[in-house]
Parts: sequence; structure tokens; C-alpha cells
Amino acid sequence: MSSLQMPALAQPPQVTWTALPDDFVLPDDPVENIQQHPLAAALTDALGAAQRLRPEMLVGANFALVATVNRESVVKAPDWFYVPRVQPVTDLVRRSYTQNLQGDRVAIVMEFLSASDNGELSVRSTPPYGKLYFYEHILQVPTYVIYDPGAIALEVRCLENQRYIVQTPDAAGRFWIPELNLFLGLWQGERLAQTMHWLRWWDEAGNLLLWSSEQAEQERQRAEQERQRAEQERQRAEQAVQQVAQERQRAEQERQRAERLAALLRAQGIDPDSAAGTNSD
Repeated sequence: MSSLQMPALAQPPQVTWTALPDDFVLPDDPVENIQQHPLAAALTDALGAAQRLRPEMLVGANFALVATVNRESVVKAPDWFYVPRVQPVTDLVRRSYTQNLQGDRVAIVMEFLSASDNGELSVRSTPPYGKLYFYEHILQVPTYVIYDPGAIALEVRCLENQRYIVQTPDAAGRFWIPELNLFLGLWQGERLAQTMHWLRWWDEAGNLLLWSSEQAEQERQRAEQERQRAEQERQRAEQAVQQVAQERQRAEQERQRAERLAALLRAQGIDPDSAAGTNSD
């Protein structure tokens, strides 16, 4: 494991936690690549489908995380983030999030690399602060994930002694994310008609957390299998009824044959009952 070396600061920044001013103009930059929204949505969808999201949690994408640094409001909007517990908002819209003031510390942030200035790894310690510096030294986010969908490269950094340490994946190429008790890794396949390497969750036993669409397809297949089993049972029951009817028909044919034979014997002056007794001897 290794850590990025940060430049020595003459004076550490003064960080406080105050709400974002109402007149603060949030950045409205366009999404840097077409894969950012699908990647973020897929991560959240799997957690929700596995019933691992609770009302007190906050999960979002391209949403303002706020800190006051040297009396100036600083905002970063990661491509995906997770907070274990937040205070409920008084209105219907949460415009931004300030940790320690409005709830727990941000536990996980993810950035999906773009073709810009590689700001996801920037350690710039003066405004505008680099993302890595901001998450490591200002917010002190325990887990920082960087994924480059173009290069199919995934890196996970964990905060140890106030420094980010690059983690080593396990034999399956996955990283343990302690804040969610899940593994994070790459999975190639299709979602919403888009085929690529997706970020996905696995539980401690190595089971993939399914997307809601996969769960729905699984339920559809189970329902189809149940329908087929029910149809097979119906056919077996119908065959059993047919067999009973055939046996009854055979018995009736035997009875009628016996009656015709008895009538023939009587016509010949032979008592069929005596003949039957004689035959039996």
C-alpha cells in the first residue's frame, strides 16, 4: 500500500461547519461523461433493491458537500456519496449537505474520471482545492473511490492516520468497503441497453447485489417456472383422470363381454354359473 505525498502547509486550514448561505450559487456544470449518471444510479439501485438503504441515510450524486474553509464556503459535488445518518430537512428539498452540522461525516465519496484536468487526484491545498485534498484533509472522508470507466481502472483509498492509503484488492479484484460492509468491484454486462464495466456490490459471502431490474427478471423467471410446474401438475392430474376413465371403460367392456358370453351359454342350455364352477375345478 502507498499514500500520496502532500505538500507541507505553512498553516493548516481553519475548517468550520456552517450551513451554505441561501444566496450561494451552486455550480451547474454539465456532466463530464455520459457514463457518470448510469454508474451512480446503478450503485444506488442495487443498495435499494437489497433493502440496505434506510430513511436516515443520505445517498446522492453530483450533490453539494459543503465545508467552510478559512471563512469561505467550499463546495464539491462527487459523482456518488454516502452518509450513514443525517438530520431530516424541514422543507422538501435538500439543497446541500454540511457534515457535523446536519448529520454524520460523509463516509464514502466516488469520482468517475473524466478527460479534464484529472482533478480527482488533485492535491491542490489552496482555492480551488483539489478533490483529493478536499476529501482527505477537509471532509476527511474515510473511503475515497476513483473509477476510470475508459481505462477500466478502479482505485480505493482509505483514511489511515489522516492520510489516504491506496488499498489492495482481494483475489477476485474487489475492495472491502467497511462503511457498508460490502465489497466493491467491476462487473461487465448490460444495464438499460448500455454495456460496459459497471461498479457493483457484493456481500460478505460473495453474493452479487442485484439491480431492481435483475430482481424483477428473476421474479419473472420464478413465476414462469411456477406456471410451468402448475401446468405439468395439471397435465399429470388430467392424465390420471384419463387413466381412471380408461380403466373404468375396460372394466365395463369386460362386464359386457361376460354378460354376452353368459347369454350365449344360456341359449345353448348351459348354466353359466355351473360352467364357471366346473371350469374352476
